[in-house]
Amino acid sequence: MAANYDLKDLKTRMQKTVASLKDELGGLRTGRASASLLEPVTVDAYGSRMPLNQVATVTVPEPRMLSVQVWDRGMANAVEKAIRDSGLGLNPMSEGQVIRVPLPELNEQRRKELAKVAHTYAEQARVAVRHIRRDGMDALKKAEKDGDMSQDDAKKQTELVQKATDDAVAEIDTIVTTKEQEIMQV
Repeated sequence: MAANYDLKDLKTRMQKTVASLKDELGGLRTGRASASLLEPVTVDAYGSRMPLNQVATVTVPEPRMLSVQVWDRGMANAVEKAIRDSGLGLNPMSEGQVIRVPLPELNEQRRKELAKVAHTYAEQARVAVRHIRRDGMDALKKAEKDGDMSQDDAKKQTELVQKATDDAVAEIDTIVTTKEQEIMQV
């Protein structure tokens, strides 16, 4: 067996790509509120920029509402401003230390834009999986050429690499189809 070819490693790398896609799609807003929606928000706090989760707790009291409990009452205005200026299209309402963030309805055009973004993420993941496949195939060709692997073994391993690639791409397709249905659901 070739020293630089490892099918298990290739499969692990492909699964990491799929997991990364799931994370990216998790950040895409659908009709339901999610605490992860506010993860990219940073707040001017104590003389520096800090992630929102370091100055407040984000909860989901209702399907279309986020609640931000600010730990330091003096930070409430800064947190409210950071959410408003985040570019997420949200309009927070302050009630003392608690900031309520209602999620607006997604219109048809916005849903289609989000679906396109989901497809872009999926295509990037497919390309990454194909790069991993190419790495594996190159390693197999080199091992066969160097005499570390017989032609039959190389052919079997090539088929296994292709099957792993097909499985990963099929999983990516399933994930993005599910996410698209979730986005387009009114």
